[in-house]
Amino acid sequence: MHHQFSAPDERHKWPVMIAVAMGVFLATIDGSIVNIAMPTLEKALNTDLSTVQWVVLAYLLVVTTLLLSIGRLADMVGKKPVYLLGIIIFTFSSVLCGLSPNVYWLIGFRALQGIGAAMIMALGPAIVTEAFPARERGKALGIIGSTVSVGIVMGPALGGIIIDRFSWHWIFFVNLPVGLLGIILARRFIPAIIPPGGQRFDYPGAVTLFIGLVCLLLAPTFGEHMGFTALPVLGLAVGAVVFLLLFLLIEWKTPQPMVNLQVFQQGMIGLNLAMGFISFVTASGTIFLLPYHLENVRGFGTGHAGLLMAVVPIMMGITAPIAGVLSDRLGTRAMTMCGLLVMTASYCGMTMMNDRTTALGYILLFLPIGIGAGIFQSPNNSAIMGAAPRSQLGVISGLLAISRVLGQSTGTALMVALWANRVFAHLGSRPAGGATEAPAAAQVAGLHETFLVMAALMGVAVLLSIWGLVWERYRPGFAPQASLEPEGGPHGKYPL
Repeated sequence: MHHQFSAPDERHKWPVMIAVAMGVFLATIDGSIVNIAMPTLEKALNTDLSTVQWVVLAYLLVVTTLLLSIGRLADMVGKKPVYLLGIIIFTFSSVLCGLSPNVYWLIGFRALQGIGAAMIMALGPAIVTEAFPARERGKALGIIGSTVSVGIVMGPALGGIIIDRFSWHWIFFVNLPVGLLGIILARRFIPAIIPPGGQRFDYPGAVTLFIGLVCLLLAPTFGEHMGFTALPVLGLAVGAVVFLLLFLLIEWKTPQPMVNLQVFQQGMIGLNLAMGFISFVTASGTIFLLPYHLENVRGFGTGHAGLLMAVVPIMMGITAPIAGVLSDRLGTRAMTMCGLLVMTASYCGMTMMNDRTTALGYILLFLPIGIGAGIFQSPNNSAIMGAAPRSQLGVISGLLAISRVLGQSTGTALMVALWANRVFAHLGSRPAGGATEAPAAAQVAGLHETFLVMAALMGVAVLLSIWGLVWERYRPGFAPQASLEPEGGPHGKYPL
């Protein structure tokens, strides 16, 4: 018989970690494999870029808009059944993607795959947080961070090999054995912790959040093609603001909201989410822009450029678990501050790139970005999940995933638009083929200015971290790292 919010058996914490890592790895590697396959899909499915981009966009839209609702649902019915269903949906929709007869079926099955991915991504950190004791939370979340890095590194390389040796169908079929193993492990080891009954789902909040996030995601996507001042793009931006404000109003008034806004009054959750969002905005812009520089300006081949770009996730994968362990001993605030400072200095250092930089020079410039991101991410995630009440773990885990996905999508659109505009400004005109057809000097100058803007954004994150440090130190009775252990032991009552 399961107790409500009973403490999981620590003997199973590592099998739980493996089960969650399997799901996170699948969701991560799938995104990077599909991205590299876009030119192949466009030709093989006899379609155009504006249509085939929905293979990526449909997945992204579904994942982002469902994360928070799934987190709340899991807090109501239990995380195990929702997570297990997510791996099942993801695995078998991967097979359906591989069997797609045309691009429209593929887009539809990718949307279905997005439902499974949202269930995995929303609940992975929450399940790991429950499985590990508070003293090991940073280490555990650091390992999950490394799993993400491995997926990012392996995706392009594995995707390239599969497409060269077999066909595009196999980039989806490869998910089947990993997914089946993940299903077995999740069913066997993830604890079935049953939440209190009598809870209601906040449908008005879910609908307004869904509409607001769809508008927020589509605005920069259409802005890239139509221009950010086009009427439909401005309409989407206004819609995003209106519906997200309406969502906050509903959450404030609803007796059983999707997000209990009081959570943000008890700790630094909002501050840490904001810092995480900023870091993903800058990182996604970097990941998108640098391959164009390496290939167009420096003339490296795609494979060579991919290897150079792998330096960042590799260093993240190495430093994230170490930073997690140190944050368990030293506290999260000092570690996040250190990571943010390294990233700020790294983006300033990227302005040293030019059209003569050697491969070794790029590696030395890329290394600090990966190190700084690794030092920052796992302690920041630990601080967020550590401050979450047990009854809201799924929701806060969903918010963590949303901050990452929104940072990546908006960051790519905004940083690319900024770079292109600076290239045009240096050139004094707009080349017919766009910014990538401009002379190397204009591209490099635009990239330098874009990196300075990224450094300024990271400086804002540093200021937020300083504010958090001062707030924690001088606010009477404030507990910066709220333990998930309730008063009265593991079977006591949890807050909220």
